[in-house]
Amino acid sequence: QVQLVESAGGTVQPGGSLRLSCAASGSTFSINAMGWYRQAPGKERELVAVITSGGSTNYADSVKGRFIIPRDNAKNTVYLQMNSLEPEDTSVYYCNTESVYGSSWWGQGTQVTVSS
Repeated sequence: QVQLVESAGGTVQPGGSLRLSCAASGSTFSINAMGWYRQAPGKERELVAVITSGGSTNYADSVKGRFIIPRDNAKNTVYLQMNSLEPEDTSVYYCNTESVYGSSWWGQGTQVTVSS
């Protein structure tokens, strides 16, 4: 089992920045990919960004060039640095991790609101 604890989100003005963190504990030896998803009201959960243990990354087209997903393997922590935030980025953000065995775990979710 893996437990994920996310940092608090918050409210940011358009054009602002915010960084989320997600710390994993438990059976962290099996972790491969760590990533972030988001879900807005009335919409399906969507991938924001993901990073593998080897450092390969994948970003949603809507966040490319604005968001970065650094990862600290020693701390079993993944971050989401969000820059140039737009109102459309308002959502609940969920941390996710997948093991090399195919298991998946989710964080509790944290609200990010972009509003003036």
